[in-house]
Amino acid sequence: MTASSDPAPDTALPLRTGALLLDMDGTLINSGPAVERSWNTLLRELGTDLVFGHAHHGMPARQVLAEVLPEASEEQLRAAHRRIEELEIEDVEGIVVLPGTERLLGELDAAAEQLGRGTWTIVTSCTRPLFEARWARTGLPVPAGMVTADQVSRGKPDPEPYLLGAQRLGADPARTVVLEDSVGGLRSGIAAGARTVAVTSTTPAGELSPLADALVTSLDDLEVRVEGEELVLARRGS
Repeated sequence: MTASSDPAPDTALPLRTGALLLDMDGTLINSGPAVERSWNTLLRELGTDLVFGHAHHGMPARQVLAEVLPEASEEQLRAAHRRIEELEIEDVEGIVVLPGTERLLGELDAAAEQLGRGTWTIVTSCTRPLFEARWARTGLPVPAGMVTADQVSRGKPDPEPYLLGAQRLGADPARTVVLEDSVGGLRSGIAAGARTVAVTSTTPAGELSPLADALVTSLDDLEVRVEGEELVLARRGS
């Protein structure tokens, strides 16, 4: 199913799938205030009057920098990238697990044990050090096969991150579901051939809806069960 196909986003669930590929920031955890503090500090240090907005969520830092600093030299971009990485790793204040994350991951782990294979991983636009700094705040296990921005040559919205995530799980990308909160992340999932579920935590629903098979307010709206050799991703209680 493509993002523009029927059924409409409010009726697409349940989805039968082989595995879930999960974005982290804005999908599994709320890091928004820390992200915005760090980026707005950097933008002030660079002497710009730009403000970090929801359109920048879900993109690797290097891509954001190239967009907001189009006249910068390669050396200046490298220096700015080092600085934003420092700022973001240092500022993990207020990062919390979003509603439904721990329960849904528990359901996926139980499904993995039942099926004898991996059922989920994280595909994030964070580098590995930044992922570790943020994920450590959750107390949750690190999934096998996760993908970070420094492990791909092209980040979201390119399909490479989600194609790599599917490969590491041994899954056909077309038999995966991507859960994302950003336009760039959803475009990445669609380009990889996956179906998509949008979480309306950081980006207006109207921007996400054309790119999503389903919309939810948080992972607390969802549940996973096993039927045969497949996962069924459904609205909770349905």
